[in-house]
Amino acid sequence: METLNFSREDIDELAAHFEAISQKVPLHPITTEREYDFAVRALNALLDAGAADEDHKLAPLVDALGEFVSEYDSGHHHLPEASAADVLRYLMQSNDVRQSDLPEIGSQGVVSEILNGKRELNTRQISELSKRFHVSPAVFFAA
Repeated sequence: METLNFSREDIDELAAHFEAISQKVPLHPITTEREYDFAVRALNALLDAGAADEDHKLAPLVDALGEFVSEYDSGHHHLPEASAADVLRYLMQSNDVRQSDLPEIGSQGVVSEILNGKRELNTRQISELSKRFHVSPAVFFAA
């Protein structure tokens, strides 16, 4: 395995970029409620800006941030165990929404596959669902 060698200039450039990004998005495991709230707001902002699209340049950042939020949730917010499909099913039932009422996810067949656990929600779909049902995207990541 080859070792990476960074010049002093490389390190300085990486540190500057990391610091700038970290002011907007926490790039570390979340340890406090304050960091959690900040991370959820950042995640929502990224999703609202289009980073839910898997082809978006920031989609990997959304995935990483979603993982940090999920890790904190699982350790600090004792949510009942539920899959993303269970969360979607609950939201549909409580809002009287049918499969055919969710074109933002895809066809009725796609919705059915998601609800039956044959397909996972992607970040674009999670963003659309969080907007539609006025919930944090984290409810799907933490599921």
